[in-house]
Amino acid sequence: MLVVREFNVETDITAVEELERLCEVGPSGKTSIYTDFMGDPICRIRHSPAYLMLVAESGAGKEIVGVIRGSIKTVTRGKKPFNEFPIYAKVAYILGLRVSPNHRRLGIGTKLVEKMEEWCKQQGAEYVYMATDRANEASINLFTLKCAYTRFRSPTVLVHPVHAHRKRLSRDTAILRLSPPLSESIYRRLFSSSEFFPRDIDAILANSLSLGTFMALPKAHLAKWDPLSGRLPPSYAILSVWNCMDVFKLQVKGVSPLTYAWCVGSRLLDDWMPWLRIPSVPDVFRPFGVYVMYGLQMEGKSGGKLMRELCSFVHNMGAAEEGCAAVVAEVGRRDPVRIAVPHWRRLSWAEDVWCMKRLVGEDGEEGCCGGGSDDWVRTRPCSPVVFVDPRDF
Repeated sequence: MLVVREFNVETDITAVEELERLCEVGPSGKTSIYTDFMGDPICRIRHSPAYLMLVAESGAGKEIVGVIRGSIKTVTRGKKPFNEFPIYAKVAYILGLRVSPNHRRLGIGTKLVEKMEEWCKQQGAEYVYMATDRANEASINLFTLKCAYTRFRSPTVLVHPVHAHRKRLSRDTAILRLSPPLSESIYRRLFSSSEFFPRDIDAILANSLSLGTFMALPKAHLAKWDPLSGRLPPSYAILSVWNCMDVFKLQVKGVSPLTYAWCVGSRLLDDWMPWLRIPSVPDVFRPFGVYVMYGLQMEGKSGGKLMRELCSFVHNMGAAEEGCAAVVAEVGRRDPVRIAVPHWRRLSWAEDVWCMKRLVGEDGEEGCCGGGSDDWVRTRPCSPVVFVDPRDF
């Protein structure tokens, strides 16, 4: 007998943590990444406007054998034809689906997804989507073959380790910290025609996990730009930083002794001889945190250089924070900003598969600029930019 019910932090937290530990296995079957949630497992979604966490109980002993999380928000899905007014849609995001290794292939994952979709419909969500690595065939098959989802978008996840040494910043570049109201105004202007830009961006920027929004521009333009004028500088780069360290910590386990020795050796050399600027591997074998960069945009002749300066600035922020081992950004595969973000290929992955499903009937908005259909799932992207909500990490 299987029962799916809402997560209870007082009675379920220990069992859910153990389930997460059993399920966090990497592609090799040996290396694993364990997620340790700070506070309780629901903290990952509690910053969204609406959220829910479900668990699956099996047998008379009520053993927790599955878990799933979901959140709902309103986002842009492009713009209306012939103007710049965005089209908004209420979407649900499914994440954190886990099924105990001893209870797989029994339909538990499908049951959890169906129950979460029922709640999403009750909350008025028009669409529901999920994200997974393209190597996770089991998850992709579950959603596409059994739950009628469609492959939708494929952003790129860029990861850069935080080294012991700080990165040098150019003396010709000015980096400004923008106020939340000014950041909101700029973001609404820049991302109105993109996909997945959240309507409640003001709540994200004002959240305690948001470490600020920063703009880089040439110092020669600094005196000429008035932030209150409503105009942007001719060349600039902008991004915001989200602190995931207060939400969860990660830990890598099960690597070979040779890999472990190489990582430790690179870090020791970097500590002892920082002037060599050795690209060391942080200590990911103990719990570590990450900073997430979001809202990345660049313009002008110096845009690429300025974006690299901003990323170095965020790296230095992470280096000053004990326990921060990586800086992460997720951008559209065709987003021009992708080539300017420093990252390690071995730590990054080129294709983060997003699958989507429509939950409502056939009535909807008039066609998006992607191609005349009122069904977002079947439209081409209006823009190469995909705004990745930091709350979804």
